[in-house]
Amino acid sequence: MLILSLSMMLILILTVVVMMVAQLVSKKTFMDREKNSPFECGFDPKNSGRMPFSLQFFLIAIIFLIFDIELTLLMPLILVYKMSNFMNTFMIATVFIIILTFGLFHEWKQGALNWAK
Repeated sequence: MLILSLSMMLILILTVVVMMVAQLVSKKTFMDREKNSPFECGFDPKNSGRMPFSLQFFLIAIIFLIFDIELTLLMPLILVYKMSNFMNTFMIATVFIIILTFGLFHEWKQGALNWAK
């Protein structure tokens, strides 16, 4: 137990030393206004924050997040297939995919997926 705690302390000290050396070595003396300003998704942070934002881009981003979350919810079902009743898990996955497919068709019919009108 003593060896484990000593090795953990040594790793922690070594990590801190390496980080401090990297901080000292990488100091930049050249200050540039553009490089020091934050980059916010292509928008100039020095201008007004009330610039018009593309609603189409926002909708595409939301649709991407919905289907990304869908994948994270469906992936554990692969493990559940082995541990539970196959038919129940299959029905849950099928209903989930059907609901998302209806949502996708609704977005398609509403024109949210048409980038150029």
